[in-house]
Amino acid sequence: MSGNICENDDGLHDSMEHRPLIRSTDGSEEVKNKEEFLVAPKVPGLISARHALAFLAFLGFVNVYAMRVNLSVALADMVNSTTTVNSTQISCPVNVSQSNTTQKEGEFNWDSNTKEQILASFFYGYILTQIPGGFLGDIMGAKWLFGSGVLCTAIFTLLTPVAARTGLPWLIVVRVIAGIGEGVTFPAMNAMWANWAPPVERSRLLTFTYAGSHFGTVLALPISGVLCNSDFLGGWPSVFYVFGVCGVVWFILWIALVHDKPEKHPRISPEELQFLQKAIKPRDKSLKVPWFKMLTSVRLLAISLSHFSNNFGFYTLLTNLPSYLKFGLGFDISQSGFLSAVPYLVMWITINAGGQVADFLRGRYILSTTNTRKLFNTLGLVLPAAFLVITGYIGCNHVLAVAMLTLAVGTGGFAMSGFNVNHLDIAPAYGGLLMGITNTIGTIPGILGPSMVGLYVTNQYDISQWQIAFWVCCGVYMFGAVTYLLMGTGELQPWADPELQAKPCQRPGDKKDTEGLPYCQYDTSNSVNGGLSNTGQSGVVMS
Repeated sequence: MSGNICENDDGLHDSMEHRPLIRSTDGSEEVKNKEEFLVAPKVPGLISARHALAFLAFLGFVNVYAMRVNLSVALADMVNSTTTVNSTQISCPVNVSQSNTTQKEGEFNWDSNTKEQILASFFYGYILTQIPGGFLGDIMGAKWLFGSGVLCTAIFTLLTPVAARTGLPWLIVVRVIAGIGEGVTFPAMNAMWANWAPPVERSRLLTFTYAGSHFGTVLALPISGVLCNSDFLGGWPSVFYVFGVCGVVWFILWIALVHDKPEKHPRISPEELQFLQKAIKPRDKSLKVPWFKMLTSVRLLAISLSHFSNNFGFYTLLTNLPSYLKFGLGFDISQSGFLSAVPYLVMWITINAGGQVADFLRGRYILSTTNTRKLFNTLGLVLPAAFLVITGYIGCNHVLAVAMLTLAVGTGGFAMSGFNVNHLDIAPAYGGLLMGITNTIGTIPGILGPSMVGLYVTNQYDISQWQIAFWVCCGVYMFGAVTYLLMGTGELQPWADPELQAKPCQRPGDKKDTEGLPYCQYDTSNSVNGGLSNTGQSGVVMS
């Protein structure tokens, strides 16, 4: 039997799946009480309401990330690259076949530092709406908040070509506002799933939903490269028009088909509605947030530092990989877009595979939750650091360079089974708020990373300058890995549940009341470890 057993007034529960248990008549073993086990019912039609929600939310994240990363490809085609460069500073000249083709010259004479400022401007707005997005999602509902965030980003994506041709300040303002809109999306979706995701399906639904962000990157990078290299709608402007229109179309479908809560959905089946109402416990809004203990927690600091370190490397590569491939390695813009997508496809696969392996290790008691988190967090930070440094010394070997970049980005997906899910381990009742806090800190690299690259990569044709950028990322990655090894944990924190002292979770057979604490795991010191649970009793959901 998998999982640990907790006992409360309703009987025994399997902590892995929250399945009620009863003892057999002779008391020799425990068996599942099938009548009380909440099994997802079969619903009429092709798809249930919650799975339709997951699919539309997936497409929403495909859109927001496509609109976020398309500029990194388009920018290489927008800027006039005819600036005189000393031939001795060009590490990897463009192939002869490429150099003989007619190349479009960009409209704007922006230097490297200016380009990095443009890329970073999105995050100036993005960082402002992380925590407010979580609170607003709980108060006003997530349907309109999430939809409006995507619509805002889509509208200002459509305005990007006009803003760029009007003047640099206008382009930066447009990107900041687009970031403000997109900043509410992740917290809002957490609030949405709090009402829709039953415990037995929560991991699958959330994993599928948030995988849209990486799938959007996979789609946007090559498509942007093709559009920039074409004559459709003027070349590079078409990148913003196409993805902006897709965002508007998605918004219409979202508003028409999605509802904040199951009971508000006019097309949900009675069977599914009854199942969701019985499976999802309403959030206790009277629960007070222990701000001081939370913000001074060493465990939260460990997650925050890993979040910062992971995002520093991720955002640096996300915004600069197309430029590195085009200028540093000598690929043309269409090749750059396709090759830039490959690492994120591998990362998408790694994230899903890593989650399955992590749950297997914990569920079979091969590793504790703490050791599992530390293992995957270390893999997800140390491996990208190593592969990134190696990339800088490959030279102009395109095959090896792309392979190392793919491994550098792809192996970063392991960290999603480390720090990124650790919020629920240490404080399930405040998972959404903790994500807002750490994601705010994790957004800072989106501002600093690209700007710093612009400072020490003044000549994008010179690989030796890119080596500096890769070493900086390596140092930040290692910092996050070491601090998490020293301070990270998978155990529930005392400040995370005010009822913990009054109603501690006990071992099977203990007669003390444990009502409301069905998810628990005990270590050898009889401490509570919430690592095997996917949800808190408040109903707060985390990705």
